[in-house]
Parts: sequence; C-alpha cells; structure tokens
Amino acid sequence: MSKKEKKPHKSIGKKELYQSLFDIFTHKPNEYFNYKQLALQLGIKNMELKRLINEVLYEMKIDGLLSEESTGKFKLKAVSTYITGIIDLTAKGTAYLVSDETKEDVFIPQVNLNHALNGDKVKVIVYARSKSRRPEGEVVEILERKKETFVGIIQCSRQYAFLVPSGKQLPYDIFIPLNELNGAKDGDKAIVKITEWPENQKNPVGTVLEVLGRPGDNDTEMNAIMAEFELPVKFPANVEKAAEKIPDTIPDEEYKTRKDFREITTFTIDPKDAKDFDDALSIRKLKNGHYEVGVHIADVSYYVEENSVLDKEADARATSVYLVDRTIPMLPERLSNGVCSLRPNEEKLCFSAVFELNDNAEIADQWFGRTVIKSNRRFTYEEAQAMIEGGEGDYKTEILELNDLAQKLRAERFKSGAIDFDRVEVRFDIDEKGKPTGVYFKQSKEANKLIEEFMLLANKKVAERIGKLKPGQKPKTFVYRVHEQPNPDKLEEFGRFIAKFGYHLRSSNPKTLSSSMNKLMSDVKDRPEQNMIETLAVRTMAKAAYSTENVGHYGLAFDYYSHFTSPIRRYPDVMTHRLLARYIAGGRSVNQEKYEEECKHCSEMEQVAANAERASIKYKQVEFMSDKLDQPFMGTISGVTQWGFYVELNDTKCEGLVSMTELEDDYYEFDEENYCIVGRRHRKVYQLGDQVMVKVAKANLVARQLDFTLVGNEKTETSPSVIRSKAITPPRSVRKSRRGRRGDESNKNKGRNKSKKRN
Repeated sequence: MSKKEKKPHKSIGKKELYQSLFDIFTHKPNEYFNYKQLALQLGIKNMELKRLINEVLYEMKIDGLLSEESTGKFKLKAVSTYITGIIDLTAKGTAYLVSDETKEDVFIPQVNLNHALNGDKVKVIVYARSKSRRPEGEVVEILERKKETFVGIIQCSRQYAFLVPSGKQLPYDIFIPLNELNGAKDGDKAIVKITEWPENQKNPVGTVLEVLGRPGDNDTEMNAIMAEFELPVKFPANVEKAAEKIPDTIPDEEYKTRKDFREITTFTIDPKDAKDFDDALSIRKLKNGHYEVGVHIADVSYYVEENSVLDKEADARATSVYLVDRTIPMLPERLSNGVCSLRPNEEKLCFSAVFELNDNAEIADQWFGRTVIKSNRRFTYEEAQAMIEGGEGDYKTEILELNDLAQKLRAERFKSGAIDFDRVEVRFDIDEKGKPTGVYFKQSKEANKLIEEFMLLANKKVAERIGKLKPGQKPKTFVYRVHEQPNPDKLEEFGRFIAKFGYHLRSSNPKTLSSSMNKLMSDVKDRPEQNMIETLAVRTMAKAAYSTENVGHYGLAFDYYSHFTSPIRRYPDVMTHRLLARYIAGGRSVNQEKYEEECKHCSEMEQVAANAERASIKYKQVEFMSDKLDQPFMGTISGVTQWGFYVELNDTKCEGLVSMTELEDDYYEFDEENYCIVGRRHRKVYQLGDQVMVKVAKANLVARQLDFTLVGNEKTETSPSVIRSKAITPPRSVRKSRRGRRGDESNKNKGRNKSKKRN
C-alpha cells in the first residue's frame, strides 16, 4: 500500500478507535463482529490499523465491555438490569438519563434515544463499561411523555409541510400532512401537537393546533414563549367566575378573631411598577424601649379555600411568571391586584409574624397569627431609598429605624455564614408596542435590602416555629425551602476556573467556604469578569427547592427556612399559611407524601418560570441589538467552545457568539483545559475574561440568538484588540486538537443560560 493510502489514517489513535468501536457495538448490541467487519464499517483498509483494531477489541474485552463469543468474534456485554429516569437532552441531540437509581448520569447517543425527548420518563438498559468510562445506555421504553406540543416555523411545499421547532426543545422537524395545517401558511409561527411517531421514521407526525402569527412580531414571540413553556394565556371561565364571587368587604365577625393593627403605622415598599402588594411592615416603639415590627402578609388562604377551583388552578400554576412585557399571574387579577393586595388606606386581612426587637435587632419575643391592617402609605423602593440617603418624606423616622434594624440583621446573617450573591439583573424600557428602547440594570440598594431582611426573618422564624422541636415533640409535616451544600467536585472545578483569573477559593469547611465566596464576590465587583464569575458561582451551588425534608438553607446559613411572605405569587407560601394556622390551632400533622409531591411540583414549575423569564429577556436583548448592526461594542469573553466563543457586551450584558469560522487570520483549536482557543500558527489566544471589540453581524429574533464578529478581523491579517485581565496568564500548554472527540463533555455551556437567584 502506498504512502498516500496510509496518510489519511495516521491521525487515528487508539483512543479514537476505542470510541468508534464502542459506538458500533452500542448501536448494534445484539450483533457479533470481528476486526475485518469493523474495519469495513470504519472504511479502514490499512493493515496496520486493522491490527490495531484487533488489539483494541481485546482491550475492550479486558475492560469488561465486550464478550468473545467465538475466536475473534465479539459482542457487547450488557447489564441485566434496567433503570428508569428522566431524559435530559443536549443541544447536539444526544442525552443523559438522570435517575435516582444511579449516582452517575447515563449518556445516551442520539441513535439510542428511540424517539425519547427532553423531560420524558423512560426505561433504559445500561451497557457494561470499564471503571474509567462513563455509563452509556439505550432507551427501551418511553413510560411518560413530558411534552407533546411544540412551537416553531411552518415550512410548506406542494406535497407536504414541516414544523421546524424553535430553540432546543426538539431536535427533529415535525411532518405535517397538508390536511392538518388548519389554516397555517408557509413562514407562520405555530403550535403543533405530535399525533404519531412511526417506529422506523426519524420524524414525528403532527397537526397544527394554533397559528401564533408572523415571526418577529412582539406578541407572536411572547405568545410563542408562553406556548413553548406551556404557560396559560388566560384563566378558565369557571376560575374567573369564582374569583368574581369573592366579596371585597370584610365580615364583621372576622374582625373579632384577629389581632388589630389598623392604628399602627404600616406601609408597603415595592417596585414602582408593582400592582400586587403581598407584604407590608408595621413599626412602633414599645414602653420598654424595644421595637415591635410586624411583617404582614396577604391572607390568601382565607379567600382561596383548599380544593376549590381557585385553589386547584393556583396549585397547577404554582407561581406567577414575569416575562419582560407581561405577567402571567398565579391568581386572577381580582384577587392578586384587588381583594388580597395590601393597597394603601384599605382594611386588609393578613397572616402576620410580629417581632419584638431590641436596639441590636435581637428578638425578645415573637408572635404568629391572623391580623387586620390598614396601610398608611405605598412607597416605591426609590422613594424609600431617597429618605435613607438623606431626603425628606412621609414616615422617614420609621423607615430609618427599620433600615437600621435590617442592617444589623444582615450583618449577623453574614457573620453566621450566609453568602452574598448580589447579582446584576437586566431590565428594559419598553414602548407601547413592546419594543425595548433602553437597557438598565436593577441594583439592590438599602431599601431593597430592608424589605429582604424582614422577609427572610419572617420566613426563618415561621420555619423554626414548626420545625424546631421541644423535648418530647414529634415532627410535623411542613413545607421548607431547602438549599443543600455544594457538590465538592463542582467546587473544585470552579476553583480551578477562577484561579485562571488570579482568584482563590477556600472550601475546607462550610463557614470557610462562605466567607471565601463572599470575598470573591467583593473582589470581582465592577470587574469585566464579574457577571461571568457570579453566574458560574451560582451554578456551582445546589439549586434551592421545596421539600418536606428539612436540610437547612446553606446559602442563607439558616437551619430552618420556609416561604411565607409571597402567597399572591407562590403556591408554597399558601401551603405554609395553611399548615402554620393548622398547627398553631393544635391540629395533627398532614400526610407527608402528599405534600412532598406538591413540593416537587412547585419546584419544577419554579424552574419552568425561570426558563421562560430568561427566554423573554434573551428575546428582548436580541431585539434591542437588531438595529445596531455593524456598531462596535466592547465585551468580555464569557464562554469558550469547540465552535467559537461567547462574548457578553459590557454595556448591555447581551451575549452573542463569535464563530470559529469568523476567525480567518489563523486556524484555531479549542483548549478545553485552559478555557481558551489558540491559533495554530501565530499562537494568538482568546480565553475567558478577555476583553474584545465586536460588532453585531446578525440578530436572529426567531432563534433568540446574536452573532458577533471581531472588529478588525474581516478577511485581513489585522489582529483585533484583545485586552487581557491583569490576573490572567496565558495557558501553560496548548493541547492537541480535539477533532474526533465525541459526546457532550466540553465547556460549551459556560457563561450561558444566566438565571437569577431565588431564595
């Protein structure tokens, strides 16, 4: 064989061959192969490589992956047990099985999904593997579909039509017979339901349920986001009818059963655009010199009876969803903005946590129960902040007293080990057509923190009231907000990552970790890499969730914590109110299994809401940048992948991709270990945290994606300006190209999918 014939195969190493052979066996687990048959499938004619195949086959046998059925003929060795779990689909179309039955997620190649989709509950057979390899499997049965409707763009021809799904919700187009278009035209954005999926066909078959409109229109895109996340557009008629029947007057007999706070100074502090007010604060000085501070929460559970149509609807929704230009409320407007809302100069029913505090904000006494209040004033955060900063206004003395107490509560909380994730939140100025006219960042100032601290105090003490047992007491089922300690492996990875910026993280024990994390958050403040490091730090932490099993709240450094303060917009708070009232009255413990299922549902819906909110923000960011094509912007490299790097603009926090194909001055390779890409010839490096000048090349509203190009890199050898953080040093080594690497284990998601923190 000539050298020319051998040359193309010189780059194939044993590692790549091992993976390629494993893929063949896993795709055909019941078939036998010898080295000649495998070489034929791989297109290998080189005798040296054929011998290498044979060598690798025996290594795979030693590793326990293959069995030798006869001399030289091998078959995949599969485990005899099956596991069930939930499919987590990647952007590439491959997936992982997340299961309580195994510590490691099981990798599932696209060919082995067998029509399973993201979120589906499935049964999987797991293939045998060596200790050094990840578990890999195949879907054998779909137990429960998570989703059957999808949003996308209709594409029509004379004989047939397809729905091309938006985003990453479905990696296949849906075939639509022409008689199932139901009025949809070519280019329309629509909702399609999968009606069948023939076993031997790649594409499912569906029917159009609803035409949303033309892509790029604000209402079309917002309705598409709601449909994508299966959020309700409006309340059912029977729910609205039930809400209208609720009287807005308080029965005389109800006053007699409640503690009266109507004559005590009370006010609300909320965002300027808030319409529902579910919490108020009261304050008065006691004769002993202490302060009595009342945290008064709208008594939603009084109006929404358990198992009523209103309750079932609120339970199903579980949370209000706040998109950029609209709110999808948990409760009908009559309740959320009217009957339950703590509007000024109106008598309202509340469930309250009342604290007696000394000058050091130490609790001398506390009380929980139902009350009636009358708010004296509605403040915006800006109005309260102005008084804190020296301005004049109504009830200034009371606001300053509350702020002083809040600062002391906050200081004590951080002293106990709480972590300060004070992240930047992007907000938009929107015109009457929903078009963003400006971007600004929500900053948490003293007024925000004043409210936050008293809400945290109420949530903590309510949880302690039920969860903290006296000697001889039996535990009672309760709804806790829990936050587990971070995974050590994730912490280690995060520590390696920030070290490249010159930062360090100490994690020898929980308290050391929290103080070290707070120092890190302080050090990165106002640095170009701030948002990126804060985002990854939050991701390193476990997700907060609802549970009847209390494990404490690590991030807040609370042994007991619940959600009590927002029942207008969160269903767990409604459950907390009901349970607290029941147990205060001496009632028995409720069924834990039932409430744990409720907690799981609420946690899932909270995540859906967060994803929908992020999608709406991303859309508005792309829309905002769509008329700024070819304008230069300075940005920070926020993510590096094998296909390019992501840049977050410093001024707007909008993120877009600089594709590897756009870097025409060299051939660039991905260095996963050092989070960078490196030019093969000139050794130019682009790595996380670098400052680069970019311009918007494309703003895809439908896909909610921005494409950037580097300024000064357009078909020339001119190098773009790269400003490297002082702390960053070039990588120690440049790894070989990862061409041929399979799977989804890269750093591709670094810097993406930003989410705000929820306590």
